[in-house]
Amino acid sequence: MAAADELAFHEFEEATNLLAETPDAATTSRTDQLTPQGHVAVAVGLGAEDEVEENDKTSLLQEEKQQPGFWTFDYYQSFFDVDTSQVLDRIKGSLLPRPGHNFVRHHLRNRPDLYGPFWICATLAFVLAITGNLTLVLAQRKDPSIHYSPQFHKVTVAGITIYCYAWLVPLALWGFLRWRKGVRERMGPYTFLETVCVYGYSLFVFIPTVWLFGALALALSASGLVFTLWPVVREDTRLVAAVLLSAVVLLHALLAVGCKFYFFQPLPLEHIAPPPQAISLSPNTLLASTSPRTMVT
Repeated sequence: MAAADELAFHEFEEATNLLAETPDAATTSRTDQLTPQGHVAVAVGLGAEDEVEENDKTSLLQEEKQQPGFWTFDYYQSFFDVDTSQVLDRIKGSLLPRPGHNFVRHHLRNRPDLYGPFWICATLAFVLAITGNLTLVLAQRKDPSIHYSPQFHKVTVAGITIYCYAWLVPLALWGFLRWRKGVRERMGPYTFLETVCVYGYSLFVFIPTVWLFGALALALSASGLVFTLWPVVREDTRLVAAVLLSAVVLLHALLAVGCKFYFFQPLPLEHIAPPPQAISLSPNTLLASTSPRTMVT
């Protein structure tokens, strides 16, 4: 009995020490939970700590879900949060399209930006206007009869044309794909910003080749769009996929051809000085004009 009382006293003392060290600890004195050494198993209750961790996680999730408003500057700032290496990588991907290499999946990675498309469109508009005026300057050097005057309105026309194409065509394409998604459930269209980003970067190839290699630029740019859109439209019917991709290529070709004919068109007639008109005179008229005038009295 003395040994049993002494063992119980030691167990009680150990439990008291554990409770003093961990106030949230809960002890169990059931005989079937004794350890082989005869000590009392102590289960430390972590209910309060778990609750604190859950509250922290909940607050972090709420902070992540709190997106800035559509009318705030922070909402649009995220679309310009890219570095130079990302922009160069996306430009490289638009210059070298190839089958099986999706531009959205391999280069955007669910992080579309508006920085690259904005400056690509602005640069292309200025390049079109400058090269169009430069064509007239070179023509004037070859023919002095050509009277050249700067055409500053071409900058405005180029800017409006490029920006409207880079925004309105992706908007129409995105809306059509969203509508087709309801018809064909397996289709997964890109977001609107991803579509705008694809179109914006596809126009970069026109900047260095706008003057000399327009056909090559059109082929590279249009093929990049087709390879990017094919994984989305291939789940649709063949007719719809063929018509949609044909419309994309046709609109791209109309943009290139329209810019070619408007900004690099031949000089209008009012810019060319009329050649001097030659007047044919008969020999009698020449003799009469050269002979001295006689006075009749």
